[in-house]
Parts: sequence; structure tokens; C-alpha cells
Amino acid sequence: MLKLHLSDFSLEHFMAHYWQQKPVVIRQGFKAWADLISPNELAGLACEDEVESRMVYKQGEQWQAEFGPFESFERFGDSGWTLVVQAVNHWSPEVAELVKPFAFIPKWRLDDVMISYAVPGGGVGPHIDLYDVFICQGSGRRRWRVGDVGNHRQFAAHAALLHTDPFEAIIDTELLPGDILYIPPGFPHDGVTLEESMSFSVGFRAKSACDMLSGLADYAIDKDQAQHLLTDPHRPIAQHQGQIDKADFARIKAHLQSVLDNDALLADFAGSYFSKTKCALDLQALDEPLDAAELINMLQEQPLVRTGGLRCFYVDETVAQGVCYVDGERFDFGPACKDAVLALCDQDEPVYAVLQSGFANPEFVRQLTEWVNAGFWYFQE
Repeated sequence: MLKLHLSDFSLEHFMAHYWQQKPVVIRQGFKAWADLISPNELAGLACEDEVESRMVYKQGEQWQAEFGPFESFERFGDSGWTLVVQAVNHWSPEVAELVKPFAFIPKWRLDDVMISYAVPGGGVGPHIDLYDVFICQGSGRRRWRVGDVGNHRQFAAHAALLHTDPFEAIIDTELLPGDILYIPPGFPHDGVTLEESMSFSVGFRAKSACDMLSGLADYAIDKDQAQHLLTDPHRPIAQHQGQIDKADFARIKAHLQSVLDNDALLADFAGSYFSKTKCALDLQALDEPLDAAELINMLQEQPLVRTGGLRCFYVDETVAQGVCYVDGERFDFGPACKDAVLALCDQDEPVYAVLQSGFANPEFVRQLTEWVNAGFWYFQE
């Protein structure tokens, strides 16, 4: 089992002084590191239609990027390229284990585990990410330079590559197997491989207000919510036709604020929005579906295992009613199922005892059976 080692500070210190504030190198964050997937297995995933992958390399001085699926890699040679594969935790149970040591950050903030395999001289160029990332060095060595947050010009080095101008490094270091580099959003960075190497990046989403407002609008339209009209009874006679005066501006602002003050709507939006998966899941539907009785019998013998990348959450505002959100959908199982809902969302491998409160509810049992038959949760063979 992977365990995070912090020799220089505690988790509390990290969250208080580094998280979302400044980058830091964590030496030997994982002791006795062994790659969770081989380069050949990673390359195999990059050949699959459902898996998001890309190859980044230079042609002369010009950056190039190609998107998978790939048929072979021989034409890229033995230097100067990087294969990047997104959401590998969705496809590899071993890689999914890398998420667990970072459970001190809630899963609604998690994005995915991206893995890159690079040959000497490989990299993706200097860039700025809009998410928090823990770059865990696997086999091999990679040199990383990280600059300070600031007004850095960004430009398209290629249609698929947004780069930033050269920067002065505040971190310039070589990562060895088991080392971790944490980088918050907005800090420019550049990694260059010194020898054949693997990097495992655990990324955490940092959504903009624009993204969330757009998502909220889509959700409200979808659910036929927030349809009430702006009203202005007892309006005084207008003196200036082109003016939006202070009173009108206050009305407009209050009308929009009334949507944000609707906690029930916001809770359902947040649960649905953040439980949606960005990348495909490796759902293995059962060839011979279980019925409810078979499911409960099997649960008494072994735990359920959540498939890698599945997102399931509850919100404090509605969990007392047994409400949870799975893969973008809302499910309401009633107050008696609250403990089962908590276990289903909090635990990667819930057992019979913690789910038992839900078994008196036929709808909970029916839905859980449907999820297992579809591959959202499974029994280890």
C-alpha cells in the first residue's frame, strides 16, 4: 500500500503554508518507489480509442503535438519526445491506488492521475497549469524548473500547446524516484527528462467562477429551475431612457443573488457538477447480471470496490435526506439510508456492515444492483 512520507513538515503545515500558495519539493514522499504501470502498458492504453493521450515532441525548433489513439511509436526515435496519457487511474486499479495517499484533499477537488513517459530530452515545454498538481517521479530522473507566479505571457507554441515565456526559476531541481514536486495553479514550470523516465501527476481541479456559473446556468435550464422573472412593481416614472440607475442595478443584482441564495438548488448543482467525470471510465458490465439477493449475499463475503475515477459525493445541505450524486446524477434514497450513502461516497471499498442501513430500502438495493451490473462498483475476482 502506498503511503505518503513527509519528513520536513506535517500535513497540517503543508496545507497551511503550501497548498494553493507556493510550490515545494517533497524528497522521498514515496519510499522504495516502484512504477505502478510499465511503459509498455502505458503505450498500450495510448492505442485505445477511449483513452485520451498525446505525443509531444520537437521538429527542428518547432513544437509538435499529436493525439491518440496511436498505432506505433517507432517513428519518434529514441530522444526528445514525451507520451502523455490522461486519467490512467480510470483504467488501472494499481494507478488508482495513487489517489489514496492524497485523501487529505476531498475527492470533489480531484481531477485525475496523468502519466507521462519520456525519453532523454523529452518534455512538453514551459507552461502554466490551472490546477494543483503533485508530480510524483517514477523511474528515471527529470529536471524541473519552477518560476514564481506573476504576469507571464502565454502563447501557442502549437495549436495544442500553450507555452509561456522564459522565466527565472525559484526551484531548479532534479527529481529522483519517489520524489514529489507540488505546484499550485499559476506557477510556470518546465520539466526535461534526463534519462528514460515516468512521471505520475495527481491533479486537482481549480474551476473558475465563469465555468461554474456556466454550469449552473446549464443545470438550471436542464432542471427547469430559476425561471422566476425579475419584477419591479411601484416603479417611479423614468427620467432617462438609457439609464440603468442604482435602484435598477440593485434589483438586477438581488434577482441573480436569489439564485445563489437557493441552497437546495446550489447543493444539487454542486453535487451533480463535481461528480461528472471528464474522461471515460473503464466500466466492465457483468455478462451475467446479479439480482438484489445475489448482490447482498456477495456483500456479506467481500467488499465492493469502486471503479477507478468514479465520482460520488454528498453535500451537507442534503445528505440528511439520503441524497447523493453519482457520475453527474442525483439519487434520493431517504433519511434512513444516510449512513449507507456516507459509506458509499467516503469509502473506496465499502463492506456489508456500513451499507446495511440501505438494505431496508428497495430503491437503494435496486440502484446499487444496477450500478454493480453496469460496472460502477465491482467485486474483486
